Amino acid sequence: MRVLMISDVYFPRINGVSTSIQTFSRELQQLGHTVDLIAPAYPGQPPDAGAIERIGSHYLFFDPEDRMMRGSEIRRLLPKLRRCGYDLVHIQTPFVAHYAGLRLAAELNVPVLESYHTYFEEYLFHYLPWLPRGPLRAAARSFSRRQCNAVDAVVVPSGPMQGVLRNYGVTAPLHVIPTGLQMHRFAAGDGGRFRRQFGIGQERPLLLHAGRLAHEKNIDFLLRVLQRVAASRSDVLLVIAGDGPARAHLERLSAQLGLQGNTLFVGYLEREGALVDGYRAADAFVFASRTETQGLVLLEAMAAGTPVVSTAHLGTCDILGPGCGALVAVDDVDDFAGKVIRLLDDADLRARLGAEAHDYAQSWSAAALAGKLEQLYLSLLTPDAVPPLATEPAAVR
Repeated sequence: MRVLMISDVYFPRINGVSTSIQTFSRELQQLGHTVDLIAPAYPGQPPDAGAIERIGSHYLFFDPEDRMMRGSEIRRLLPKLRRCGYDLVHIQTPFVAHYAGLRLAAELNVPVLESYHTYFEEYLFHYLPWLPRGPLRAAARSFSRRQCNAVDAVVVPSGPMQGVLRNYGVTAPLHVIPTGLQMHRFAAGDGGRFRRQFGIGQERPLLLHAGRLAHEKNIDFLLRVLQRVAASRSDVLLVIAGDGPARAHLERLSAQLGLQGNTLFVGYLEREGALVDGYRAADAFVFASRTETQGLVLLEAMAAGTPVVSTAHLGTCDILGPGCGALVAVDDVDDFAGKVIRLLDDADLRARLGAEAHDYAQSWSAAALAGKLEQLYLSLLTPDAVPPLATEPAAVR
């Protein structure tokens, strides 16, 4: 097959969508398919190594990390795209890419599917705070319903997200296919090197959070948890890896809570280098987002053998099951802090949960999940020849 993906975001913009596109593209190519990508051009980005068509883009004042592709440039690609002989179009994001992807699929006369990566209902009010939350949620539901019902199939990364879209009134087929992990990337990693790089003592209790620093990620909660933990373990350090629109706010909050000596903001870390070292260095990975459609960083930490303390909401519920190497907390500062302190105080528990986490993560291999996506593609191309792909969460693993 030859697959055309289109997305409003991709590397060097670091987030879960970029990671998902890269992971599935690599695995599909291993299965013998060709995957091309249309994505925005970013100022100062390095040259691409793969089959990526970069589109001129505009600055977004409310989210300066992201860009808006110029639709006219995408349309000018049509003669070239016709010559490529694509079998289907896979839309990855709901903005310019969605509408351009629909047009391209119609012009190329091929099926079109879309991945639903972002829970907009719990997202928009952070970026449009001057508008009432109720109407914003209603608008997000209507927006998602219209977009999902405009394609032949929708890929969702978790069972709870599938349920959300069904409740919205989405009638297009919904297929649960999470992003998997390329396990070899987490087999290495040097925690000692990470601690030396950032001047962290080898015995200092170290917590890690990795991800985009966005308001909907609930990192404020983790800082308040850290304040409680520091009252018991004054030398604890929370490393916050990532960047984004909430960074300045989080740095101010850290200072207000008296945590300057207990927090370290390190920005984005190289995924195949310092980030894996960071997972290995941490005594625990902490996470409290309420809006994740999957929660890929949890699996990455687990694959590196790092125990997790996390709340379980939406997509993370599919990950945080029995034997996953995690302590699951409720949305309560004392409960979460108590579990962190318990883990820091018990070396045997850390070792046991770390081993559990590593073994559990193996069931989320990128190769197996790319095979499920391949099956979905084939079912769209030859619906009478390929058995229908199971759509329930139990089929994921």
